[in-house]
Amino acid sequence: MPRRSPATAGSKSWLDNRSSLKRSSTAGPTRRRLVFLWGLIPVLVTAIVAVYRPTILARVEHTVYDILVRSASPRPRGTGVVIVDVDERSLATVGQWPWGRDQVGDLITRLRDLGAATVALDIVFAELDRAKADDVLAARLREGHVVLGYAMRFDAGADERDTCVLHPIGLAVLHPGEDTGDSPYFQATGVVCSLPNLAEAAGASGFLNAAPDADGILRRVPLIVGLNGRVYPSLALRAVMATTGTKEIVLEISNINAASLTIDDRVVPVDGKSNLLLRYRGKKKTFPYVSAADVLNDRVPDGMMRGKIVFVGTTALGTREVVATPLDTLFAGVEVQATVADNLLELDFLTRSQFGAIVESQAGLVLGLAVALLVARTGITIGLIGGFGSIAALWIGAVWLLSTRGVFVSPLFPTLGAIGGLGVMTVAKFTVERSRAETAGRDKAAAQRLMVQSLLSLTETRDAETGRHSRRTQQYARLIAEQLAANPEYHYYLTPERIDLLSSLAPIHDIGKVGIPDRILNKPGPLTPDELAEMRTHPVLGRDVILKAQEKVGVRDDATLAMAKDIVYTHHERWDGTGYPQGLQGTQIPIAGRVMAIVDVYDAVVARNLYKPAMSHDAAVKFIVNGKGTHFDPAVVDAFVTVEPIFRHVALETAST
Repeated sequence: MPRRSPATAGSKSWLDNRSSLKRSSTAGPTRRRLVFLWGLIPVLVTAIVAVYRPTILARVEHTVYDILVRSASPRPRGTGVVIVDVDERSLATVGQWPWGRDQVGDLITRLRDLGAATVALDIVFAELDRAKADDVLAARLREGHVVLGYAMRFDAGADERDTCVLHPIGLAVLHPGEDTGDSPYFQATGVVCSLPNLAEAAGASGFLNAAPDADGILRRVPLIVGLNGRVYPSLALRAVMATTGTKEIVLEISNINAASLTIDDRVVPVDGKSNLLLRYRGKKKTFPYVSAADVLNDRVPDGMMRGKIVFVGTTALGTREVVATPLDTLFAGVEVQATVADNLLELDFLTRSQFGAIVESQAGLVLGLAVALLVARTGITIGLIGGFGSIAALWIGAVWLLSTRGVFVSPLFPTLGAIGGLGVMTVAKFTVERSRAETAGRDKAAAQRLMVQSLLSLTETRDAETGRHSRRTQQYARLIAEQLAANPEYHYYLTPERIDLLSSLAPIHDIGKVGIPDRILNKPGPLTPDELAEMRTHPVLGRDVILKAQEKVGVRDDATLAMAKDIVYTHHERWDGTGYPQGLQGTQIPIAGRVMAIVDVYDAVVARNLYKPAMSHDAAVKFIVNGKGTHFDPAVVDAFVTVEPIFRHVALETAST
């Protein structure tokens, strides 16, 4: 006979193993790519959102800005601004507000005498003085270095008063490209102003408007506003222009969201509506405050006012106007004007680059891609650590930029992209792993079925009746186990999974009989004592088969093999301890073995064999009930009695097979 070549011997098994290894080696990278691609989705979405900035996220953006402002180290204020405060002590000294115009004139004169470069009044004198002292105040104003305040109106029904005297500025507007027609500053519809003779006497004025954002926080103020075709400055801007001698300013538009005001050689970054992003110096009372009473009573330190812009405002209870800022909830309106003037004098601004949205979008892409790659390559745990570490670094960098460079770059969208990517990738990885586990579970179940079928086929090869007996026990075992699971003492063990496992493994309980010689296994009459002793070795033989297979494969702590050994090795143990092969007693016998004891006996006595006629179903039931507490577990007998009518049906159905 020719030798079989190595190329063909066992080739199918070798190819199957190679194919399995190939699938295993490619499955990992495929899963990682799938998780990575899922993680890219939120990263790309947030990158796009960062460019288009939906208004629904405006409040969140404001919150992020406020967090950065509060986290940044406040820059020291300049020395060019002082606030004169009409406070409670001033009212107690001079009298209730409003004061007579002659008293206000005296205050202005005292400030000029103290060397104030410019006096900016955060006060509107819209009504005639009851004491007819307006001429006195007008005379003080004509002496110069005073800027009056007024309020722009933006309601639809407002009309400019014909008697208002305002002081516009000459503004040159530079467009980088084609003019879109959109105004680069707000357009007012009217004004609330001081008396014309007072405004004419002062010769300079500016608006006081500073509207908070939709959430009530004041973050920016307009520096210029249009009214009836002319442009007007804010009170702080006019005060700085008066102090520095500036006459005209230039507005250079970068794009719809960014522009700059040039005041002589001072370049001031503003947004698309000429708003200045305020760089607050701290909470309220950051600037030097001097009581108006001390000014009138000559109690001001020498040199305190010299060369300074002095803002005069009221903070007395009932007269003050306060706003909320990112740093304080009760910030005086006059200190807002002082902050604007200080920012302009010190050239110390908070800016947002005209390319800010693009930078944030690109930062989101880079961070998101890095986190996605990290998770895909290293797993969720390291990915989460690296991702949140990167996010923390991003926020620290944003705070540093704001503190040291005054540049605001929002970490919001990169953070949303990274967190979104981490979240989606976590879910995707969990889903992929669960699918892999389910596939592995199905493969394991199929392998178990194959093992049981192989062992059962082996028993059928030796003895057809033993094979049929094993198949019937599968149905019997499920019936008893499901009924026994209703017993509270067994419910914890007989879970649906274990019941399925017990049923599927029941047919192999007599696998050890393959090791019994044919002369004993197929003997037509009763066995001799020696033959019976040899027959009783089949539980040990069956257990040894499983142990050897387990040792060769290297499997440990496998629930399937553990139950298989219990079934094979203990189904001939008796409740009273007289069974074999170990003589276990009571609860020492595994539950699977107790169930199989009744199943095995019932099928053995109702099925005709080589040396004993079959019992009737009723006789078999009586035989098992009589063994309650001696041969069988009483609880298992009770479960059997409940379902024995179904046993009869199964026995009749399979009698002819």
